[in-house]
Amino acid sequence: MSKLSQALAVIMVLILAILLAACTGTATETDPPSDDSPVEMPLNILLDIPIGDSTDYHIGIVTLPLRYCEDENLAAEALIAQYGKVEDGGMIKHVVLPNELAQEAELNIPQIISLKDDPLMKAVIVNPGVQGTAAAFQKIREAGRDDILLIANMSQDDPVVISQVADVIVDSDNVLRGYYDILRAKNMGAKTFVHMSFPRHMSVYVLARRKAIYEEACNDLGLEFLFETIPDPVAGDFGVSMSRQPLYDTMPRLIEKYGKDAAYFTTNIALHERVIRGVVELGAIFVDSDDISPICGFPSALGVDLSDVIGDWPAIVAKIEDAVVAKGMSGRVGCWPYSFAYTAGIGLFEFAKATVEGTAADDTLSEIVKAFQVNTPGCDWVSGVFKYPDGSQLNNYYLLAMDTYIFGQGYSGVLSEPFPEKYYSIEPQY
Repeated sequence: MSKLSQALAVIMVLILAILLAACTGTATETDPPSDDSPVEMPLNILLDIPIGDSTDYHIGIVTLPLRYCEDENLAAEALIAQYGKVEDGGMIKHVVLPNELAQEAELNIPQIISLKDDPLMKAVIVNPGVQGTAAAFQKIREAGRDDILLIANMSQDDPVVISQVADVIVDSDNVLRGYYDILRAKNMGAKTFVHMSFPRHMSVYVLARRKAIYEEACNDLGLEFLFETIPDPVAGDFGVSMSRQPLYDTMPRLIEKYGKDAAYFTTNIALHERVIRGVVELGAIFVDSDDISPICGFPSALGVDLSDVIGDWPAIVAKIEDAVVAKGMSGRVGCWPYSFAYTAGIGLFEFAKATVEGTAADDTLSEIVKAFQVNTPGCDWVSGVFKYPDGSQLNNYYLLAMDTYIFGQGYSGVLSEPFPEKYYSIEPQY
């Protein structure tokens, strides 16, 4: 069976099995392609009518509700403030997916598909790329809208499937993080890396692969790797609030058990606040958050009011840094200084706009990195394409990473260290 046939078959399955989770800021990946050949889908959108400098076109932005993903909505609001809503004669059509994803998940696909009905629609950006985005993109293509640029950030669909129907997919580079997070932890004084997660997340390809790299990097760099199972916020009857509660007791127990020279990491954003609070109060180490944003967990964990600096990431980082240093934790807590979801929301819009208007460079990855850099002053990016352990790659699936900012110290500087190629070949361990 061809990859396209496989992709179409999986899409039909995805229509029946939509997301049952909160926004985690991570991708969902499954098995790699069956052969070693790259899956190529170069950006070659040909618009029916050259638009040039005209703004007589629309760009659709799809996000989850604010209760799930604050950063993506902040990006959409910032763009609307600049370019205006379609309803008011502006450029942007903002679609917010249902409040109750579990009960109304079947509405995700038709809401994304509905953007095709606008004859002026020239690009659709789904941020985050919830499961089912690939199915919606396929329906848009089947409707004859090949003139619409289709983009997904942090896709939760199968990588091969989404790469067949989207023009551009972007995500953070979890393979690089798998090594560099451990190197940062070592440089911050960690002797142990405690990875906290649950079976649902550990069945996800990208998370299982990163965990395997974490383990290997710990072995190579002289740290002990430990795994702790914690409650799943969306499985069973616990819910987010109930899943947080056990960590109020667990963090002191873990830090007493493994010590203050351990770095603590969780795969779920709903639990970041408790982990950060436990680390700061008890003097351990927090290298980075899974959902890459300084407003994820830090404000509530540290009691920092950010209401006067929303959207101003350097000011946000400065306030958090002051709180961390005031608690005597300088050099012990880190995070990416810019929200990846927010940066991608703004950057991918500017990339789409440049592409539609014919001003984008031929090198798609370079154009995306340039758009990201505009909104992240002082931050360097490393970038590449999605690679499977067998060497095959998805050439329209772009991965980016920035350096972690260590509060009270500055950027960690580890990205200047060579990345050992052997980590690309590590398979996930389920």
